[in-house]
Amino acid sequence: MITWTRRRVLARSAQSAVAALLAARPAGALPLGGPAGIQLYAVKDSLEADPAATLRRVRAIGFGEVETAGFAGLTASEFRRLLDDHGLACPSAHLDFHRSDLGAVFEQAVALGAHYAASGSLRALVSGAPAGGMSLDEARRTAALANGIAEQARRAGLQYVYHNHAFEFADQGGGNIGYDVLLAETDPALVQFEIDCGWMVLGGRSPREYFGRYPQRFPMIHVKDFQPPPRSAVAPGQTSERAGAELGHGMIDYRPIFAAAEKAGLKHYFAEQEGPFTRMSELEAARQAYAYLRRIR
Repeated sequence: MITWTRRRVLARSAQSAVAALLAARPAGALPLGGPAGIQLYAVKDSLEADPAATLRRVRAIGFGEVETAGFAGLTASEFRRLLDDHGLACPSAHLDFHRSDLGAVFEQAVALGAHYAASGSLRALVSGAPAGGMSLDEARRTAALANGIAEQARRAGLQYVYHNHAFEFADQGGGNIGYDVLLAETDPALVQFEIDCGWMVLGGRSPREYFGRYPQRFPMIHVKDFQPPPRSAVAPGQTSERAGAELGHGMIDYRPIFAAAEKAGLKHYFAEQEGPFTRMSELEAARQAYAYLRRIR
């Protein structure tokens, strides 16, 4: 017999309301048919200041899914309650793999109701990693580390996912790059990847190419854009001078990227923007991101 607490009733009501809102929107109005997702790092300052109000506004904009990057000073369980209260699902969580107790890390993902346990980067855990682009040796050691983390994640009922930045795409000679080593030397049955499309493009590579070469390895993407390149050339992997841009106001056209990603097995996507936010606030930029996602379909 199931006991219906007030919290569960409210959460079920909120989820039903979200489903009704999504059903009322025009078919095909969002990539994958909706719901749209947002990486909460994009609204991190607002979230730290007022988690409940920020999540309420994220839902009001239209987002139905979130990917976490910290919990705004709350526990994972407390953060989950706020997500339930506002009708937001959390299929993926970026977690802190620097902690020695991975079991406790994975418990956070389970508390959130997430399926994917993602690393923003493993670089700090690889001894002797260079300061610049990912060397091939670093990539091999990172792949071994990722396989080990992913095995533990699977035992916890989770899927481990590696998220890229730009440094994985620095040419190590003859066109060889660390990212290709990561894909080749991680176990496809254990390790999947989340393409941060903005960082990949800045690294000089094409998300569409990778979707074609490695179908079913990329269940998630970050939908991110940057300002067009400056007059002086910037080498791939050296992107510190580039500022983030609101979706639709940068250099990347996501229509063909989504078309290729969907064919390759994309399941979730999360809008994200790198700061600084100079033209508009974080939440205004989130609204712009949602409008862009509706427009490109």
